[in-house]
Amino acid sequence: MTGVPSSRVLAASLAAVAAAGIVAGALLETGLPAPFSQWLFIAVCLTVPAIGWLIAARRPDNVYGWLLLAAAGCLGSGALGTALLLRETVHGPLAGVATVLASLFTVFYGLSWVFIPLLFPDGRLPSRRWRAGAWIAGTAITAHWAGVLLSPDELYSIFPSGNPFGLSGTAGLVVAGVGGLGQVVTFLVALAVLVSLIRRRRRSDPAERRRLRWMIAGAVGTLGGFVLMGFSDPLSPNPGLWGGGLIALASLPVVIAAVVFRHNLLDVRVGIRGSRLFLVFDLRPTVDELLTELGPALEEAEPAEQLGRLAGAVRAGLETRWAAVALADGTRVVAGREDGPAVLTVPAGLGHIACGPRTAGRFTTEDRRLLGALAVPIGLAIQSAGLAARLVNAEEAERRRIERNIHDGVQQQLVALIAGLELARATGGGPEGLALLREQARQTLTDLRELAAGIHPSVLSQGGLVEAVEERCSRLPVTTTVAADAELRARRFSDEIEGALYFTVSEAIANALKHAAASRIEVRLTHAGGRLQAAVSDDGKGFDPAAAGRGGLGPLADRMTALGGGLELAGGPGEGTRLRAWVPVPA
Repeated sequence: MTGVPSSRVLAASLAAVAAAGIVAGALLETGLPAPFSQWLFIAVCLTVPAIGWLIAARRPDNVYGWLLLAAAGCLGSGALGTALLLRETVHGPLAGVATVLASLFTVFYGLSWVFIPLLFPDGRLPSRRWRAGAWIAGTAITAHWAGVLLSPDELYSIFPSGNPFGLSGTAGLVVAGVGGLGQVVTFLVALAVLVSLIRRRRRSDPAERRRLRWMIAGAVGTLGGFVLMGFSDPLSPNPGLWGGGLIALASLPVVIAAVVFRHNLLDVRVGIRGSRLFLVFDLRPTVDELLTELGPALEEAEPAEQLGRLAGAVRAGLETRWAAVALADGTRVVAGREDGPAVLTVPAGLGHIACGPRTAGRFTTEDRRLLGALAVPIGLAIQSAGLAARLVNAEEAERRRIERNIHDGVQQQLVALIAGLELARATGGGPEGLALLREQARQTLTDLRELAAGIHPSVLSQGGLVEAVEERCSRLPVTTTVAADAELRARRFSDEIEGALYFTVSEAIANALKHAAASRIEVRLTHAGGRLQAAVSDDGKGFDPAAAGRGGLGPLADRMTALGGGLELAGGPGEGTRLRAWVPVPA
């Protein structure tokens, strides 16, 4: 077995060994029948390997699960070793083994105080600044463990066999001092970790804030329990010693279990069916579920808002700290707080999706598959947003063109006409002057009609698409033919469809006259196969497809796309130009 199955076997084996040590140590200490307090101790301690196994098996790439299993192993070893040392029959090599096992309690304490809260929930340091703190804590825990393992017999007075590894004299005092110093430093680092958790909670989003609140409570309980034990007499059973130990051991496993199940940290929750409890796995929504949930909201949203909601869906589906949808022009829509570089980036249409680190663990193959599937609808949304932006820009450019034409053309003509009328009134202008003013007024009226036709010709509103195209072509200086299906002359379409096709034909004709030097133009309007189509061809000099840009047809192509249709341009140098535009229309 390799990969995930082998990691599950390893996790189960480590959890089983730790659980066996906990149970054996507790029962060896009191014998059978064990009192209720001992069974309670066993139940509390078993939560550590249980939660560690669950995380390591479900998320083998999450270091946190293996950290809990390591802590559980030290707890089980310490419980077993302590129980063996309390028995008067343990001597010789077995006493040495028991001493080493019992000393691992100190490692469990250090992991519980420092690393379990610090690395919550994904097994990573919260920042690079904590690297030095982690090394200090690791060194202090090692010093504490070595000090306990090599301390003089006086420190092992509660055990009948003493310490077979204990040093005497000055060496013993030095070792005991180093161990004590390691314990103090470990506790101080633990306090720093607690402060760090509180500060992280203040900076976090609401979801992570709720998780950290649980961990802060667990860290306070653990440290408080050990402080309570420190003020109790270890040589005589008392409520302070027993209660402090229970609080210290139970706090962190309980809060970690609460986060795992209450906040779906591992896509796991507890289900209830009748009188039975069971675990429900794979709570992460599928792509279909995400899109089904988002569907109504996406239909009502503008393109930019759609991108924001899709970015939020990626963040929720993959449980990342942040997710961003980026367009080709560099525009980014971010869900969450983008506080670092992207860990995973996937192309999506004309843009891409970028994800920050996961809130727990690293990205898995399933995460990448889910993101790849989401890239399809997100790519369409990016295309829609880009199309909408181009249409808005085209409309703005058209408004500026109309404003410029009015300012430079009709407005100047009206100013000149008013000035002429004022002059005629002041000088009593004769018939020739009035005739000139009348001609200027007629020309201004003609220009106004042409300007209005450029915005939306009246013949298009009154006579329809075919009549408007024929009227447009009737005034051309080259031979132009218009062919249309008979049924199109009597049929009307929506203003959006007729306007889009009319202005596409007009732009194609203008290009043929201005750029192609055409002597003949043919226009054909057809309606077949659910498509209303306009085709324009000319015998001009053609164009180089590789050098052709969007030009005036670019906004019109976007307009066709927005209506569900398309625009195609074909030709080559010396071959003329052929344009075909269509929109879907029911038969």
